[in-house]
Amino acid sequence: MTRIAHLDEIRAVVDPAAVIDAVERGFVWYSQGKVDVPPVGLLHFDDPPGDVHIKYGRIIGDGVYVVKIASGFYENPDRGLPAGDGSMLLYDARTGELLAIMLDRGWLTEVRTGAAGAVAARHLAPRRPGRIGVIGAGSQARFQVRALAHVTECREVLVWGRRRDRLEAYRDELAPEGWRVEITEDIEEVPAVCRLIVTVTPSEEPLLFADQIRPGTHITAVGSDNLGKQELDPMILAEADGVVADSIAQCTHHGECAAAVRGGLLDPARILELGRVAADPALRRGSDEEVTVADLTGVAVQDIQVAKMAWAALGSS
Repeated sequence: MTRIAHLDEIRAVVDPAAVIDAVERGFVWYSQGKVDVPPVGLLHFDDPPGDVHIKYGRIIGDGVYVVKIASGFYENPDRGLPAGDGSMLLYDARTGELLAIMLDRGWLTEVRTGAAGAVAARHLAPRRPGRIGVIGAGSQARFQVRALAHVTECREVLVWGRRRDRLEAYRDELAPEGWRVEITEDIEEVPAVCRLIVTVTPSEEPLLFADQIRPGTHITAVGSDNLGKQELDPMILAEADGVVADSIAQCTHHGECAAAVRGGLLDPARILELGRVAADPALRRGSDEEVTVADLTGVAVQDIQVAKMAWAALGSS
């Protein structure tokens, strides 16, 4: 019989900290060609603005495969609704039987995306970033910072956003968890004082520019996960010492890398995949002065790993 699991029971059994290592293993397998991940299905909406991602695949040799549908509608918070929603379907790879419907409301996607940011920072961010800069104050901006707690000792955050009420809500939510959060509506303050920056917005035009980035900075760009989105000036990638993508195929189709490659500013041969970096210490940050960028568009192997973790935990709960 198909197991139907709801958000509350999924949250009770999945440890976000454990997801980080599981996602890292998935990235390594992906870069080693051990994962079957077809191209992402993308739906774009203009009125109201939003997008839907359909991601699916399997780890070769696994007993299951996963289909995930996730949405983001960016005016939802003004309606009193979460910006994101979604569900995951887990099937038996031998029979096609639907084993589980995970009605996680997008929580597993949020967790695995935060975990990917932590994997990137673990291998690319400076050890002493001064402060963590966050561009955007939505839900995923919270998950990114919480995941970073497992890979850096820094607890100082400077967060930028366009709406003061959302910035204040962000600060008030994270402060009780031990984060010292300063808010700003001047985006230039972030690259001026932060050497670990996470961009988490649905922007369709650059928010950070090459002349703002200090030596030794690492940027994890999360928001550019669909065609038309862009958070970084392509010159940042052109001038960076290292450019890393969760999936080269995806990031050169839609992502920060795509804009830089289309503009002739970034040779695709310069891009390393995160799974390769995780597997080979020689490919990680080499000095305190390097500028590095991780372009994360979200890969189905992350969904496979977190869905498997949830399924295993639910089976024993």
